[in-house]
Amino acid sequence: MAQLSDDCFAFGGALMRVEEALALVAERLPPVSGTERVGLAEAAGRVLAADLCSPLDVPPFANSAVDGYAVRHADLAPEGETLLPVGGRVAAGGSLGRPIRPGEAIRIFTGAPMPEGADTVFMQEDAEALPDGRVRLPPGLARGANARAAGEDVAAGSVILRAGRRLRPQDVGLAASIGVTSLEVRRPLRVAVFSTGNEIAEPGTPLGPGRLYDSNRFTLGAALRGLGCAVTDLGILPDRRDAVASALRDAAPAHDLLLTSGGVSTGEEDHVKAAVEAAGSLFLWRLAIKPGRPVAMGQVGGTAFIGLPGNPVAVMVTFAHVVRPVALRLMGATVTPPARFAVRAAFAYRKKPGRREYVRVTLALGEDGATEARKFPREGAGLLSSLVESDGLVELGEEVRTVAPGDTVAFLPYSELA
Repeated sequence: MAQLSDDCFAFGGALMRVEEALALVAERLPPVSGTERVGLAEAAGRVLAADLCSPLDVPPFANSAVDGYAVRHADLAPEGETLLPVGGRVAAGGSLGRPIRPGEAIRIFTGAPMPEGADTVFMQEDAEALPDGRVRLPPGLARGANARAAGEDVAAGSVILRAGRRLRPQDVGLAASIGVTSLEVRRPLRVAVFSTGNEIAEPGTPLGPGRLYDSNRFTLGAALRGLGCAVTDLGILPDRRDAVASALRDAAPAHDLLLTSGGVSTGEEDHVKAAVEAAGSLFLWRLAIKPGRPVAMGQVGGTAFIGLPGNPVAVMVTFAHVVRPVALRLMGATVTPPARFAVRAAFAYRKKPGRREYVRVTLALGEDGATEARKFPREGAGLLSSLVESDGLVELGEEVRTVAPGDTVAFLPYSELA
């Protein structure tokens, strides 16, 4: 389990910038322990536990990059065409079985081993096969053209994948290319997810007066599984301090992270703060971010705890900028910020300085063909549909006060946030 020291998030008062808060987390929050070996078919999305070195060159032999004719560059006429007899044929998976002879060409196919002594390949489209068994080759081809060297892709002894990498499909393919069948990875992060609130109802049950169906638990669960976490859905907790405290206390021993949504503000019906203090320790974290300022963090029985706001848009934003990096840190993964793309604003906007804000936008092509961001027409933090009907968020830094049409802004697609 992840152990948080008692002063891990001991700060309050002024709002804290996201980078400052995450730097504090990185200093105090160690990755969970435990690894396991999995087959390549199960490795995508997992975190590599140790550097992977290649025992061999890839490709292990020099080979042709095209269908054509392998030759010795020294046999080519310095000016004008060259006529050479075709002395053999080699296909992928085969071998000529002898070195190339001076003054001959070898018919060769893509991926086939280069005959010993051959160093250049003419594409068949550039060569002319003659009825008498010779081939006419044009002038001007550089030595080594269309020939792949042994180890061109991977050199024997090199580190091809670093520990801490969340494995992507191409990473798994690269591992397969060096002949391994399994990888040592960190065990999945075990996350318990709760929603809180008397007004929240389970989908599929009758919806009583003043109640709403729970969506946050499903959003968070899907996003966590996308990170490779093992998620336990522990349902909806009522607005009672004792019930929340008991549920968190019971869940802590079997999990590495406890995650709730709702109940983290300072209203009379917001009981998460008192519940976590009753079950463990809480360090209230107020971020200089909109939406999503009220975020709580602490520990219950040595297990990390994060409490997110209840509004669906705030949940998405705080997941991206708080839960995602903390979860990756606990997983032992290399934490990289979401990619931002420069686009042109097609909207005007005003904000307070000192706070980072996220504006929902759709992307479209302007009349000049440039990509522009168009602000979603509604701004409520409870509008889950706005996350479906928009393409991502424009990030406005703490120093920004206004945005005017034509300004360059940073766009974060939802695929980068979850």
